[in-house]
Amino acid sequence: MKKLFVMALLVCAAAAPAQDWAKAKLEKSSRHQEWVKVENGKRKVDSFVVYPEVKDKATAVIVIHEIFGLSDWARLAADEFAEAGYIAIAPDLLSEMAPNGGGTKELGGDVGKVISTLPPAQIAKDLVGVAALV
Repeated sequence: MKKLFVMALLVCAAAAPAQDWAKAKLEKSSRHQEWVKVENGKRKVDSFVVYPEVKDKATAVIVIHEIFGLSDWARLAADEFAEAGYIAIAPDLLSEMAPNGGGTKELGGDVGKVISTLPPAQIAKDLVGVAALV
């Protein structure tokens, strides 16, 4: 039976608008990374999944992004959990919230404004849907 730990990531410092350092580190990672769409009712939540380089079964963690959305920094955190031996799943809780159905990336500077409008019930349902992956 797989165990699931929910990890909430909180940041005290302000995130830099450009996270080129995080993106560069992600691109150099040897771990398998992929995007999956988690269907939860009518919603589809884009989720970044990173697998550890282990032979045995691995515990999964959900990496919950902070107020800046699923940034390169948050995806790098998922990669670092995988480096430590966990399957890391980082859902973009802003999926389908941008014009034309996009998420964090498409919202750009409006991320903070939109994230403050997310209904808690929707967040909870999205996380339950992601947890069903494991």
